[in-house]
Amino acid sequence: MLRWTVIFLVVAIIAAIFGFGGIAAGAASIAKILFFIFIILFIISLVAGGFRRVD
Repeated sequence: MLRWTVIFLVVAIIAAIFGFGGIAAGAASIAKILFFIFIILFIISLVAGGFRRVD
């Protein structure tokens, strides 16, 4: 999922350089949403891994 965030961020930067404001804003917002989803899933996996019992 972090890969998709980086891809949308690069698309947003390239679109902003070439002057496509709407596309850049859309790609940046998608990248932001995916980044926050990644962070939430990462924290959940850390917490779940901490509760795992090691034999």
